[in-house]
Amino acid sequence: MRVHVHDLLREQAESAGGARALTYRDLTVDYTWLHEACRALAGGLLEIGLDRGDRVGILLDKRVETVVSIFGTSAAGGVFVPVNPVLKPDQVSYILDDCDVRVLVTTRQRWEQVSPLAEELESLRHVVLVDGTAGTGAGNLGQGRVLQHAWADVASATGARTPTTTPGVDSDIAAILYTSGSTGRPKGVVLSHRNLLVGAESVSRYLGNNPDDVILSALPLSFDAGLSQLTTAFASGAHVVLVNYLLPRDVVRLCARHGITGLTCVPPLWIQLAGEDWPAEATSSMRYIANTGGRMPASTLARLREIFPAASPFLMYGLTEAFRSTYLDPAEVDRRPDSIGKAIPNAEVLVLRPDGSRCRPGEHGELVHRGPLVALGYWNDPERTSQRFRPYPSPAPSWRAPEIAVWSGDTVVADDEGFLYFVGRSDDMIKTSGYRVSPTEVEEAAYEVGAVRDAVALGVEDAVLGQRIVLVVTTGPGADLDTRELDRELRARLPLFMVPAEIVVLPEIPRSPNGKLDRVWLRKEVAS
Repeated sequence: MRVHVHDLLREQAESAGGARALTYRDLTVDYTWLHEACRALAGGLLEIGLDRGDRVGILLDKRVETVVSIFGTSAAGGVFVPVNPVLKPDQVSYILDDCDVRVLVTTRQRWEQVSPLAEELESLRHVVLVDGTAGTGAGNLGQGRVLQHAWADVASATGARTPTTTPGVDSDIAAILYTSGSTGRPKGVVLSHRNLLVGAESVSRYLGNNPDDVILSALPLSFDAGLSQLTTAFASGAHVVLVNYLLPRDVVRLCARHGITGLTCVPPLWIQLAGEDWPAEATSSMRYIANTGGRMPASTLARLREIFPAASPFLMYGLTEAFRSTYLDPAEVDRRPDSIGKAIPNAEVLVLRPDGSRCRPGEHGELVHRGPLVALGYWNDPERTSQRFRPYPSPAPSWRAPEIAVWSGDTVVADDEGFLYFVGRSDDMIKTSGYRVSPTEVEEAAYEVGAVRDAVALGVEDAVLGQRIVLVVTTGPGADLDTRELDRELRARLPLFMVPAEIVVLPEIPRSPNGKLDRVWLRKEVAS
């Protein structure tokens, strides 16, 4: 019986332990090895003092130790927090501090970048270095309360407590995934074991994943769709191939080398892949291709279908707050290529008016997701949780506690047959390269440069990126702003996907009647 996320590996180890589970570079491990490695790490985490519900930050690129850390934390009763390794140290520090991470698993180089901020991380007690020297024991890192451990010592600690079947229920917290918010710092979406297990079963069902599949993990594991590639594969006994630092030709090479059968990407990567030369050995095994994180251009989809004539195209839409929400049946792609489809199995997706009543076909409304995939809310943020996670409007009074649904903030419309079409976002979030970017984070970075007086970050439609980031700024009296210098400063402060593609300097930015910078006017001006 699956109750917790790590049960996915236990089941596969019991039924098909010798089957390939995970490949990274030249190393391939089977399900028995992976399951035992996760149990060993869980024992080591318990030995150094991890308590039930403690958060374990995982600041790593994709590698075998990353996957072991995710499922080993689950086996120890902890909560895993995957952190995107492209984030800057202050962004990493914010996430670790926000959810009170107790144990951090990372590399020596990344810890050296974050450690100057360690005094702010009041809950951090242990750092496990995957490239630490084994056999040296725990060492004080100079921050007093923070101890350093080598991965080999924790993952195979002599006399470590062996985790038993973890008590608790599937509603326990399994993970916290951080996603950008429209008003500033990222917010942590709290996912239960039930969320992740139901999501894995649902997505693997409509994708038809099976033990013969070989899935290329091309998305960050801190991204809900990237994590889903692991859970859906392990739910069906498939083989996952990990890859980092993508170049389009690397994807082609790996597809040929491993006989990849399933590939999920975001639109900018698909656009690049559509321009590559694909030999027959890289395409002949492909069973499905899937898109998430934004709309795929019709020309790109047409080219991909030429490259992979035998592969089924799945066009998907998802929310971190509900893991996955909709997909378009490949049989409908020719009839309605602009649709985001219908609800995935085990979910209900509705189009509602502001008062909670259902919209008619053709009427714009907000996409609302209900069912077992709805997350538990935002970590330590009841205000934003209450805004997005609200009781589902029941048609009749009931003695039961109201069911909580997630209001997406996205405007959609349904046709007469119930197929959904994305219209736009109701907030100012920028969707670029598959990432959700908070305009406030970009603006705050610009304000740190002394010459900037006003700053507004906008998302402008872009055929490759979905949206490109345009930063509009004004300068203070007598200030001299060099846009090239501003670009350099922003690159030092922000990960690459947040750096504006264009910087526009205006003498003045109009203000709305309530005194705010007029984003509507700016968006029209920039677009024109």
